[in-house]
Amino acid sequence: MASLLSVQCAVSLRKSGSLIHFRSGALLGISSRCYGSKTASSEFLHESVVPSMHYQKSLPRLPIPKLEDTIRRYLAAQKPLLDDDQFRTTEKIAQDFQNGVGKQLHDDLVAQDKNNKHTSYISGPWFDMYLSARDSVVLNFNPFMSFNPDPKNEYNDQLVRSTNMVCSAVRFMKTLRAGLLEPEVFHLNPAKSDTHRFKNFIRWVPSSLSWYGAYMVNAYPLDMSQYFRLFNSTRIPKLGRDELFTDEKGRHLLVMRKGNLYVFDVMDRDGNLVEPSEIQSHLKFILSDSTPASAFPLGVLTSENRDIWAGLRDKLVAAGNAEVLQIIDRALFCLCLDDESIRDHIHISHNMLHGDGCNRWYDKSFSIIVTKNGQAAINFEHSWGDGVAVLRFQNEVFKDTTEKPLVHPGSPPAAVDSASAVRRLHFNLDRELENGIKKAKENFDSAVSKLTVDAMEFKKGGKEQLKKSKLSPDAVAQLSFQMGFLRQYGQTVATYESCSTAAFRHGRTETIRPASIYTKQCSHAFVYEPSKHSVKELRAMLNECSKYHSQLTREAAMGQGFDRHLFAMRYLSNSKGQDLHSLYTDPAYTAINHNILSTSTLTSPAVNLGGFAPVVPDGFGVGYGVHDNWIGCNVSSYPARDVHEFLQCVYKSLEDIFNVLEGKPLN
Repeated sequence: MASLLSVQCAVSLRKSGSLIHFRSGALLGISSRCYGSKTASSEFLHESVVPSMHYQKSLPRLPIPKLEDTIRRYLAAQKPLLDDDQFRTTEKIAQDFQNGVGKQLHDDLVAQDKNNKHTSYISGPWFDMYLSARDSVVLNFNPFMSFNPDPKNEYNDQLVRSTNMVCSAVRFMKTLRAGLLEPEVFHLNPAKSDTHRFKNFIRWVPSSLSWYGAYMVNAYPLDMSQYFRLFNSTRIPKLGRDELFTDEKGRHLLVMRKGNLYVFDVMDRDGNLVEPSEIQSHLKFILSDSTPASAFPLGVLTSENRDIWAGLRDKLVAAGNAEVLQIIDRALFCLCLDDESIRDHIHISHNMLHGDGCNRWYDKSFSIIVTKNGQAAINFEHSWGDGVAVLRFQNEVFKDTTEKPLVHPGSPPAAVDSASAVRRLHFNLDRELENGIKKAKENFDSAVSKLTVDAMEFKKGGKEQLKKSKLSPDAVAQLSFQMGFLRQYGQTVATYESCSTAAFRHGRTETIRPASIYTKQCSHAFVYEPSKHSVKELRAMLNECSKYHSQLTREAAMGQGFDRHLFAMRYLSNSKGQDLHSLYTDPAYTAINHNILSTSTLTSPAVNLGGFAPVVPDGFGVGYGVHDNWIGCNVSSYPARDVHEFLQCVYKSLEDIFNVLEGKPLN
């Protein structure tokens, strides 16, 4: 099953008729600066005046779109992908669905939703989709986001940075669990809502009404229901469908090095952070441990097909390893200490997305990876949540480690007995388990050997110039992918852009469909007929693309896409044991869900690079960011596609677009 990545989180809100489109990076940059009035103690990152979950009860519910709107939007997205005959067939099938089976499924979905007001209509089916997928989580689901280096270079030492990140992560967890983490809010008018005065007022408004109080001052609280799964959580493999496990009583950290697994407590019995110098001492002990690389690294099993891994896990338990596995599952999170030094962006992507398979436990809710030369990243398991919670965590950890580090270069580690405090985990393995590990490593190596990653930086313009030209920066980036693919392969293909619906209770994501009749027409003009069109005509086409993309983004963020609605009705039909309507067996439906261009955007002061693998064998995985004066892309592909040429074509497309904006005719 294709994974649907949602590292990119976009929410759009309308103010005075104009589009305000914010990205997770900008949003969470705001949030992480909103500290309460109290001085934060060393146990907490900050102490918010407004309780963390204050808005949760009163968040609006994710709306189910009208069926006719869903069918209209679906057909609009199909139009650029089909010829006239194919489109007529698909249109007829869709109208038959709308007037018959679809109407009944929609009514049943609405009725079911009314009986489950505590959640959203997509939450259950979405968890099920992820947890029932049997493909490996590596490449297919887990994305990565790498940290920017610490601005003070001496703090990028592996031991110093690892210690500080562990301390900040524990402080984040304690702040969250104490209800002192600043709630996730998007402020349209920060001068009114992002103030001590407003916070001191809203904290006294009952939780059942607080969202409305924020709304009155143009502030939009976001869903934080996924946050509790950040810590002490693991995806447990089971035959047919995995399970999510969380046990908040765990006080220990899981550390991996050379495929060996270690644990030690990072909190004392009272739940306080262990002295940072002690954590430093324990990590130093692990980094200097002379134990050779594990001959049978257990972590590689977490990269296997889920049913195979479930069977092997049962055998591990039968062989007497139940207690050790429980220690891993209950750990706060996983810290991976890698012995290799990172050379460049491409090396970062490969190492943080998949690594060698041995020094990872891909099932943990997230892992912080720190290399020998201090490069750091988060790799996270995707079923429990989307990028919003992870990026907030990453921003807070980066801010805390760079502004208030608890250990420093030259700080002496505590004089404690790390040899007794740190436990290296041992496993009882029989021949069958050893062969299972060996086979998992072979499968892993085979899968990752097919992945190619390349990156591109376009330095001739960015967000500032596009906004001055009254164009949506995201629309222009997406248009460049459409033009690039057309230039390379002569086609317009199914394209996926993830959009967060965190403005709603238990919202997950909705899909923006960037390939439209407008991008197709504009791409054809730029690629095939540049000299036939005046600069004015090309500029008008850019405006049309931007306007339509902004509309799609706004609709998706408001829960008014078509993908999740159709998905939920299909899920309902399957759960009733009904035969699927021909809408779902139509080759056009299969094709639009075979996302050749899977895209996700991210800009944040903490994040250097984000990436993921293609979701189909003949696709591209496009991570991108539109910055003030430049545009960056980090793209992956399998052998069916040429990622290097694709990026050259995207670069050429951006050059053409910016030339037109500067009034230069295209040759």
